Amino acid sequence: MKKIIITILFFGWIINTTQAQMLYKIQSPNKNFELIFELNQQAQPIYQLNYKNKNVIKKSKLGIKIKNGNDFIDNFKINTTQNKDFDETWQPAWGETKNIRNQYKSLIINLENKNKQIVVIEFRLFDDGLGFRYEFPEQPSLQYFTVSDEKTEFNLVGNHTTFWIPGDYDSNEYVYSTSKLSEIDAYKGKNATEIGVKTFFSPNAVQTPLMMKTEDNLYINIHEAALVDYPAMNLMVDKQNFSLSSHLVPNALGDKAYLQTPAKTPWRTVIVSDKATEILASKTILNLNEPSKIKETSWIKPQKFVGVWWEMHVGKGTWNYSDTKNIKLKTTDFKNLQPNGKHAANNENTKKYIDFAAKNGFTGVLVEGWNVGWEDWFGNWKEEVFDFVTPYPDFDVKMLQNYAKSKNVKLIMHHETSGAVSNYERRLDEAFKFMKDNDYDAVKTGYVGKIIPRGEHHDGQIMVNHYVHVAEKAAQYKIMVDTHEPVRPTGLHRTYPNFMACEAARGNEFNAWSVGNPPEHETILPFTRLMGGPMDYTPGIFEIKMSHYNPNATQQVHTTLTKQLALYITMYSPLQMVSDLPENYEKHLDAFQFIKDVPTDWDDTKIIEAEPADYITIARKEKGTENWFLGAITDENKRITNISLDFLNKNQTYIATIYQDGKDADWQKNPKSYQIQSVLVKTTNTLKISLANGGGCAISFKPAIKEDLKKLKFYK
Repeated sequence: MKKIIITILFFGWIINTTQAQMLYKIQSPNKNFELIFELNQQAQPIYQLNYKNKNVIKKSKLGIKIKNGNDFIDNFKINTTQNKDFDETWQPAWGETKNIRNQYKSLIINLENKNKQIVVIEFRLFDDGLGFRYEFPEQPSLQYFTVSDEKTEFNLVGNHTTFWIPGDYDSNEYVYSTSKLSEIDAYKGKNATEIGVKTFFSPNAVQTPLMMKTEDNLYINIHEAALVDYPAMNLMVDKQNFSLSSHLVPNALGDKAYLQTPAKTPWRTVIVSDKATEILASKTILNLNEPSKIKETSWIKPQKFVGVWWEMHVGKGTWNYSDTKNIKLKTTDFKNLQPNGKHAANNENTKKYIDFAAKNGFTGVLVEGWNVGWEDWFGNWKEEVFDFVTPYPDFDVKMLQNYAKSKNVKLIMHHETSGAVSNYERRLDEAFKFMKDNDYDAVKTGYVGKIIPRGEHHDGQIMVNHYVHVAEKAAQYKIMVDTHEPVRPTGLHRTYPNFMACEAARGNEFNAWSVGNPPEHETILPFTRLMGGPMDYTPGIFEIKMSHYNPNATQQVHTTLTKQLALYITMYSPLQMVSDLPENYEKHLDAFQFIKDVPTDWDDTKIIEAEPADYITIARKEKGTENWFLGAITDENKRITNISLDFLNKNQTYIATIYQDGKDADWQKNPKSYQIQSVLVKTTNTLKISLANGGGCAISFKPAIKEDLKKLKFYK
């Protein structure tokens, strides 16, 4: 049901000194937020945001600079203002909840600059925060234009604690630093040794989503929503004045965006609460996106999948078939090449994963390294490395298609572009047709390396448009998409529900071959990267230490085994990878049962407790059942958590199967120590759970039947 109430107020030509004294205010539906808009003495647009009578964003300027044209910065007059009350409830094709309420009050300001050009600024005020954007109506004097800069400010009221990664144009794969705003300096942060390898803008630039906490315990998250036909927004930090300002990722010429009216920017979002749990529960970013453009979505299926993937990261196998370099894709007969003997994407190995998936109820098998080109792909900046349709000689596409079908399993395609985007777009139709001809319904795309066309960035306008184009084209073929190395998500999975997951952050793979991800990493990501959408974090690693594969290796996963289970709840994705090798799960079948049981689509989600960089506990209700699943994780510090079960059905007794750290568990010293128990519980129970250093806990709740009531004891 949708309700819209509109009020339009018209103001004719009023001199700027008069307009500069006018304040336009709206409140959120629950009255907790107040948005104030005005023109200052220079007739510049100014906004401020209050929460529960506290100033959160001080007076901050808005504006857009136009290249070789008339700026939208100052000397404005207000033509009209418009107010709306909007309230609807909608159902996503898949997600964390069955129903999402979209309720806000809006203020729409129609502004005219001195050259009689129009820009509209729309503010939407929700019960958990603010969204606003710039819109350029179709107009004779402004048809095609180049954005040279965006002058959006977020002037903060203090030196907040900030959870940040550097404002890189091409990578989100960083560990988070925690510091005061005044102490942000990428060259001194946790990633200082890696900065030189990547494309980096400024030591004072940070990426969104940016999470902050004030001294009086307010939580503030700044990001953007509906990023389409525009570059991603980083934030420049004024460390003296505690101010943030937009910095758009440039293209090869230094321009920011090429627009044609009618045009609009992405929404800028400010989510605020005095409870960290409410930040994670926010649906404002999703609500600011357009409704689904895909009308019939029954073919879009959340799922768990295994894959020929982790063994390459741990050094057991390779993506490449041969070790010969400088292979020409179109002329080389791969059957005459000497195989290296470690190529993982071969027929027998793939069949092993298909068998494992079928045995354990998983519907997908991802195979990386199946197609020719891996001998000479990384870091070479070549245009035509992959054609996305030619398999290696040891990968029989038709045979494996038939074998998977006989097991009620589907293979998942892998398209690594090596950054050659123009090559991928030329071949996209052929590649997707090949997929459908061979019964593939999902693709994992990759964008490792520098972008071709040369000089473009992963987060610039041309690439933002590319990711959307791939999702749109995939929808035409009824293909689901999981993207790696893209721009961070901004809620577009509402508009394109086949755009199901992406990486866009430092994932679990870094634990295999680098210094890894510190134990706090997974307690920060939900407050930052996951604010915009699901992440393919690839949880579920059971063989924690890489010395299992190489006695000289010092790398390891920075969690306990049971924390890997809990990540299936706390790191949401409708496409969840069961990431470890089959043989490693066979050694821990009792713990593996949770991965087999946990679903990927939900009717309800409860954020029970949360604190960025410290801990998170989340419970989710399985789609269409009375089953609940819970995940609790901590950082490097052990803790005891008391979990109220008041989210359960009060008229039901449940079997709680608790997978928790062993008494001697420790992410470094004894990561695979765990214990499992099954007990009866009701909604009146509170579970007392001990989490080890870097540990976690996973719990399944299923309605008990008469036999269970006889066999099991109630929790004490």
